[in-house]
Order: sequence, then C-alpha cells, then structure tokens
Amino acid sequence: MTVELRTEADEPGWEVDPDDEWGVAVIATVGRQLKLRREAVGMRAAEFGTAVGYGEDLVYKIEGGKRIPRQEYLDKADEVLGAGGLIAAAWEDVKKVRYPKKVRELGKLEARAVEIGGYECNVVAGLLQTPEHARAVIGAAQPPYSPDDVERMVAARLARQSVFERDPAPSVHFVLEEAPLRREVGGTMAWRQQLEHLLEMGRLNNVSLQVMPTNTEPHPGLDGRIELLKFPDGTAVGRSDGKFNGRPVSDPRQLRILELRLGTIRAQALPPRESLAFIEKLLGET
Repeated sequence: MTVELRTEADEPGWEVDPDDEWGVAVIATVGRQLKLRREAVGMRAAEFGTAVGYGEDLVYKIEGGKRIPRQEYLDKADEVLGAGGLIAAAWEDVKKVRYPKKVRELGKLEARAVEIGGYECNVVAGLLQTPEHARAVIGAAQPPYSPDDVERMVAARLARQSVFERDPAPSVHFVLEEAPLRREVGGTMAWRQQLEHLLEMGRLNNVSLQVMPTNTEPHPGLDGRIELLKFPDGTAVGRSDGKFNGRPVSDPRQLRILELRLGTIRAQALPPRESLAFIEKLLGET
C-alpha cells in the first residue's frame, strides 16, 4: 500500500518570513534540533519523512529552517524519535512566530486591550471578517501575494479573532461604511456569509456594530480608517490613516483627537439596533 506523503503544495502559508529576525532564529533552532535528534537515532531523511507522513524535500526544508513545522509534525516527530515530549513542546515557541511580525504585534496589543474601537471606510474590519472574505480581500492585492503568503495572512487575521473568546471579553465597537457591505467580495455566497457573520457578531453583548449610511453628511472619517485600543492601566494606542501620518500614537493629546473623531463618527452612524436591521435588509435584497 502506497502512503501519500505531504508536500509544500499541501501546506501553503508555512514559509518563514526572511525579514522576521526573531522568527527566523526560532524556526532555525527548532529545525536544527529536529535534524540532530533524527541523526542521533540513525534515521535518514527519507525514512523519517515516511514515518511522519512528509516528503523528504519538506523534511529537509523544515530542518534547514526554511519552513515552519505544523504542530502535528512536531507531535509525530516526537513520537517517532522517542523524544519524550521535548520536540512536541517546541510548538509553544513555534506558534509565537507562526504569523507575520506586524500581525503578531497587533495581536498582542488586542489581546491586552479592554476596549477595541474602530472605523473602517473601505473594507469590513479584519476582526469581523470570515475566512472566505479575508482570503478574497488579501488575494485582491496588487502586486499579488503568493498563495503561501495569502494563506499565512488569512490565518494570522483569523487568529486575532481569539479576542472574542477572552473572559472577561473586551468591549468592541466598530463603525462600517455602507459601501463595503454592499460589495460582493468573494462572490454572492461568501458575501452573504459575511453579512450573516456580522449579524452574529453584532448580537454579542460586548460588541457594538454600527453602519454609516452613504447618504449622510461628511464626517471625520472620510480620510481613512481609525483604530483605538485601550488597556487596563488606563493607557491607550491609536492610529488614523488621515492623521499623524498613519503611525501608531500613544500621546494623550493625540489620542484625544482620535477619540473625538471616532466619537463624532459613532454619533453620526446608525445606532446598533438600526444597523443590524440595515444588514438584515441587505440580505433580504438578494
């Protein structure tokens, strides 16, 4: 009986980002330990690959620090090499560098925040996207990302959504423009699933979702998105495409400007209950 071994094509999105120095160092160290343990038990790469269900080429790339090993790979390698849990435990380090550096940094901030607020003018907020919607949005970039990069970025975006599983959960409020909600990103089915997901999220006790109608007066968000995170110690960090060159700010005076802008936008948007009714109406139009 022939066993089908996994190849790179079976695992898109697990390449190492060469610009992520910490990530490169972690994956290189884990790969080196895998190689040393394999050689210590006298197994050739091809033989080891067959035992764990991976092709020889992929084994060499993981050991060479060129590919990020999945948790299942480390668990199986631990079993095959008789490492007593030492290899499997490496996943705790690997998972920290699984996603791009910028996304990891944002995820850490969101994981600490007690309040997450934002306004999006062109897309659905990343924390509210479905996998299909995220894949379509990221895949539309020009110049295009490689399939591996698309999958890695989608996985990273979805991983950030773990903030909704926290206990206690953070207070989350978003204002979304009407136009992106009408755009059938990814096709009709994916678009409907995205709207249904927004309804589901908007009904959570800790989530406030508002829609800014197209036929409304000008507001402070016309020059780009706004993000604002507040932390338990009273500090905060924010960012606005149209203010402070889009860079993150934490100075209280600058944060007050972002809060004023976001507060004005929220006051001008449809209230949460009317916003959910608006989304339900969009679903009913198809």
